[in-house]
Amino acid sequence: MSKIILSTRIFRPEFIAQIERIAPDYQFKIAEENFSWEDVEITIGWSKKWQSALSGDVAKQLKWVQAISAGVDYLPLQEFQEKNILLSNGSGIHSQSITEHILAMILIKTRNIHHAIQNQQKKQWDMPDIRYSYLAEQRFLILGTGHIGQRLAQTLTLLGAQPVGINTSGHPAKGFHETYTMGQLSEEIPKADFIINILPLTEETTHLFDAKFFASMKKTAAFINVGRGASVDTDAITHALQTKQLDFAALDVFEEEPLPKDHPLWQLPNVLITPHIAGITPHFQRAFMEIFTENLRSYVTSNSLIRNEVVLNKGY
Repeated sequence: MSKIILSTRIFRPEFIAQIERIAPDYQFKIAEENFSWEDVEITIGWSKKWQSALSGDVAKQLKWVQAISAGVDYLPLQEFQEKNILLSNGSGIHSQSITEHILAMILIKTRNIHHAIQNQQKKQWDMPDIRYSYLAEQRFLILGTGHIGQRLAQTLTLLGAQPVGINTSGHPAKGFHETYTMGQLSEEIPKADFIINILPLTEETTHLFDAKFFASMKKTAAFINVGRGASVDTDAITHALQTKQLDFAALDVFEEEPLPKDHPLWQLPNVLITPHIAGITPHFQRAFMEIFTENLRSYVTSNSLIRNEVVLNKGY
């Protein structure tokens, strides 16, 4: 029986050759090619079309799924756990891209660039009653202190800020001036000038950002979401922006994507919508393959993973 590494996407020949050197007993195939699930032991990425093979016990040889994304909430985690399938993610690949995206959103707010763009469309020169602020004087509350959170915190620190982090246990994290537990979140919300969500989606974080959350924020504060769309109650943030409970939001992810064309968020002057682009990363294949090939070497020698293994019952 041959052993297959099945990929949802095409990789450059140099990377396929690297895979073949590390795992000469495996064939690399992309999903569009002919293959038998009886031979598939590893997948790169995951397709909803494969769910029937997993549920129907056709994919009996599947042992490891290397997700391309950092978030894995869209995957059948419970079935992976029941079938003892290893899972690793792409965490860390997108850190710089998402950090720069967030930084752009922050500066748009502190320098009122969004108002300037709106005025340009109206051919209006003056921007009366506009507040400007120094980035270093803002209190940044970052929910999620992993790869992306740490890169963002380090960048903001270099620019003079003292970012504060929220994680499960309140453990210290590189780049953060202070860290607090999720249980302390409610105490920190009213203090923040910017609240930035980078959390994975779990039962605990689904609709974490609800009407009560936004009502607790400063009326001059901004909210940035580059985490998961379902972490935010869309109706709640829409109402908060419409009623000026919240001064500004930069939203890259949504509960429903694409955001429906008739959704009121499109028309609000205090929101900036980007179409799930924060994680788009130059040189993605090279960065991803560094993770995958390192894990592949470990897998073929010890059936274990050494980078980015997901704890399936936690979802991250």
